Amino acid sequence: MLTQFYRGLPALFALALLLVSWEAYAQLSGISPTTLPAPSRVLEQAWQNRQPLWDNTLPTIRATVFGSACSLTVAFLLSVLVDFYRPVRRALFPIFIISQTLPLVAIAPLIVLWFGFGLAPKIMLVALVTFFPILVALTQGYESTEAEIEQLLASMGAPRWKRFLLARLPSALPYFFAGLRISMTYAVVGAIFAEYAGAAKGLGIYILNAKNNFRPDLVLAAVLVSAVLTLALFGLTVFVQRLVMPWTRPSLGAGT
Repeated sequence: MLTQFYRGLPALFALALLLVSWEAYAQLSGISPTTLPAPSRVLEQAWQNRQPLWDNTLPTIRATVFGSACSLTVAFLLSVLVDFYRPVRRALFPIFIISQTLPLVAIAPLIVLWFGFGLAPKIMLVALVTFFPILVALTQGYESTEAEIEQLLASMGAPRWKRFLLARLPSALPYFFAGLRISMTYAVVGAIFAEYAGAAKGLGIYILNAKNNFRPDLVLAAVLVSAVLTLALFGLTVFVQRLVMPWTRPSLGAGT
């Protein structure tokens, strides 16, 4: 625990230096708070507006959680499909790659137009931006399986599905968690962007309204909340990996 704390000290020091420099510039330069609010003002406004922030954070959390769960499920099922049937992999992977080249700024309004302003389009957009890293990580992990292990299992009469469960799936776990950490850094941003395209509530709507009212302090307060959510998801992913794979030490540098 102490070792991890000491390893995190440079990052904490850099963050503290950034905040102190920002606070000093905002206080001493005479710049207007409507242009660049000081960190102290952002925290003050975040506390004073904690109830509206919380009310708008809950829809974003719902979209993020359900979207991530859908992307995880779809990515795993597709990874199994393309691992068992290579022609399917050659047919589908180009489509998956093309799906990642579509700009969200163009796709999000269309999905909202087709599926309405409810939760469904937000879930779809979060799933769209998060499933591909998981899919690629899993397929790469399956390929990393040592051939000798599979040959040994085959020589013992294990069918293909059993070789998959006993050899290929365990080999893919480190890759899976690396891809999952990447996806979690995109999930909250995807949910907020989906809310920008159309929603009644959410951090995206809160940021949009604060921007239109020339309140950069509230914009930054909502950004702070989204950053905390992203860090919480990332930390949860690392925690789950340590539970599932206690013999490994997740690298925080991987997947960021």
